[in-house]
Amino acid sequence: MEYILIIISALFVNNIVLAQFLGICPFIGVSNKVGTSLGMAGAVTFVMVIATMVTYLVQTYVLARLGIEYMQTITFILIIASLVQLVEIILKKVSPPLYQALGIFLPLITTNCAVLGIAILAVQKDYDLIHSVVFAGANAIGFGLALVIFAGIRESLELADIPKPFKGVPIAFIVAGLLAMAFMGFSGVV
Repeated sequence: MEYILIIISALFVNNIVLAQFLGICPFIGVSNKVGTSLGMAGAVTFVMVIATMVTYLVQTYVLARLGIEYMQTITFILIIASLVQLVEIILKKVSPPLYQALGIFLPLITTNCAVLGIAILAVQKDYDLIHSVVFAGANAIGFGLALVIFAGIRESLELADIPKPFKGVPIAFIVAGLLAMAFMGFSGVV
């Protein structure tokens, strides 16, 4: 039951993008096309889950044992940067079109505060390894859900008759706000 609560909370109630406002840069930057958004969601999911697993182990068995928990942030950043490089190498070999489509946004996963935020939140919530992985996976799926929904809406907006001052980023921010309000309707569920 604990896992179900973590999953529902991460997906809807405390969505990493729409409720906690972490990961806004890729949310706005990569959400022009659904296909690109799905690729970014997959890359973020892989990095977020693996990063949370590795950072948990490093926090528990290295930093805490040596009494250097204050090195948590810099250590986590280095781990995430290394994992992103791994994902970049894999995507370049496995899916060159997706690699090209993600372009500059793939290296931005390194600085995606959602990935670092989830790793730190898992430690702060004092989750064990399994709870941390479930928490990271659910948050990554929640990130992907928000990203794909937003991309679908933005694709539809390209065909809509929008006043010139609102075209592009302004209407995207308005839609993001409305989407966040829609997700607020889930508060109180968990």
